[in-house]
Amino acid sequence: MDIACREVVELVTDYLEGELPAPRREAVEEHLRECPACVRYVEQMRMTIAAAGQVRPESLSPATRDGLVSAFRDLIGGEGPRQ
Repeated sequence: MDIACREVVELVTDYLEGELPAPRREAVEEHLRECPACVRYVEQMRMTIAAAGQVRPESLSPATRDGLVSAFRDLIGGEGPRQ
């Protein structure tokens, strides 16, 4: 099963969380063996997830928190978490 870079981007979260079915995971890993750009992208996502996991909500200013909540709501079409 060949996949393109665009599919790797779409599947990266499930891939990193170990949620892909075996054939799809194997296809992603095969693509990563041949695509240095996607390897960099996956590593950047790993670092972003690790960094985001270290941010405590109380460490954010109210303006930063409100901006993030607003961006999240925009991303998912206005249905973000309620304060």
